[in-house]
Amino acid sequence: MRAAVIGFGAVGRRVARALAGDDRFESVTVVHRDPSRVAETVAAWPGPVQVRRGVPGDPVAADVTVVSVPAAARRSVTAALDHGSHVICPLDDPVDVRMLLDLDPRARSRRRSLVLGTAMAPGLSCVLAARMRGFFDRVDEVHVASLGTGGPVCARRHHAALAGISVDWVDGAWRRRAGGSGRELVWFPEPVGGADCYRAALADPVLLQPAFPGCRRITARLEATRRDRLTSWLPMLRPPHPEGLVGAVRVEMRGWLDDRAETRILGVACPPAVAAAAVSAEAARWAVTDRLARTGAGGMAEMVGDPGAFLKELAVAGVTVSAFQGSLG
Repeated sequence: MRAAVIGFGAVGRRVARALAGDDRFESVTVVHRDPSRVAETVAAWPGPVQVRRGVPGDPVAADVTVVSVPAAARRSVTAALDHGSHVICPLDDPVDVRMLLDLDPRARSRRRSLVLGTAMAPGLSCVLAARMRGFFDRVDEVHVASLGTGGPVCARRHHAALAGISVDWVDGAWRRRAGGSGRELVWFPEPVGGADCYRAALADPVLLQPAFPGCRRITARLEATRRDRLTSWLPMLRPPHPEGLVGAVRVEMRGWLDDRAETRILGVACPPAVAAAAVSAEAARWAVTDRLARTGAGGMAEMVGDPGAFLKELAVAGVTVSAFQGSLG
C-alpha cells in the first residue's frame, strides 16, 4: 500500500513519519512546494520515503492521501479521489468542512472514503462522542470543548474562529451566535485543569450532527483568554509558536439509560499536533485496510464503526483517554 502526505507542518510531518515507520506501507510520498526543506528531515526516517515537488491539485499515486494544508484543499482532495485514493483531512475550518462534505457523491461513486476533521477537535472529539454513544439508550446533548493549537496555521485559525460565527445544533435547527460569547468554565483532564471556554466558528457540530440525528443540542467551545477575545478581530499581534505544547479536548454527553437521565464525560490531555497526527495516521490505516464504516464523506463519528478499538490504537501512540468519575467533595 502507498500513502501520500500533502503538507509538512506540525501535523503533516508527524503523520508522514508515523506512516513511514509502518510496515503496511511500501512507500510514503511527501508533497511539498519546496522539497529541499523536507528532504533532509525525512532522510533519517525508516522506510521508503519520497519527496516530490507539487502544488494543490497535482495527482499523486497513492492508496490513501492525507491533505494537511487548507490552501486549495478542495483541489487536492478532488484530485486524490479521482485517482482512486482514500482521503484523510485534518482540517478544522467549518467553511472547508462544509465545502468538502459536498464531495460525498464523488467519493461514493469512486467507492472511496473522505474522512474529514481528523484533528483533535474535530476528530478525536468525534471518536470520543461515538465511544460514549453505546452508553445510552438515547442521546439528547453533546458538548465539545477544546484547548490549545497544533502549529502556526492552527493558531491563526483558532484566533480567527473567536471573531467568527458559532453554529450550534439546537432543537432541530442551526442557531448562529457571535464568537467569543457564552463563557463557560470547563474542566479538562489533568494536568490542564479548568479553563474559560467560549463559542467560536468550530466544525465539531457540523460533523457530529449527521452522526447523532436525533440529538437535541450539539455545541462546541474553545478556550480563550480575555486578550484572545479582545484581539480576535485583529491580525495576530505576535507570531504563533511553532507548535502548541499544551492541549486538551473534553466531550460531555447527556441522555437516557433505562428511563433515567445520565451524563458521561471523556477527555484527553495531549499536545494538539500529537493528537491530530495520531488520529489522522490511524484513520489512514483503517481506510486502506477497509475498517472504516462506509465510503463517502463524513466525520470520524460516522466513519469509525468501532470507536473503542480506534481509541486502543491511539493509546499505543500515547493518546490516552480519561473518564470523569465524579467528585469526592
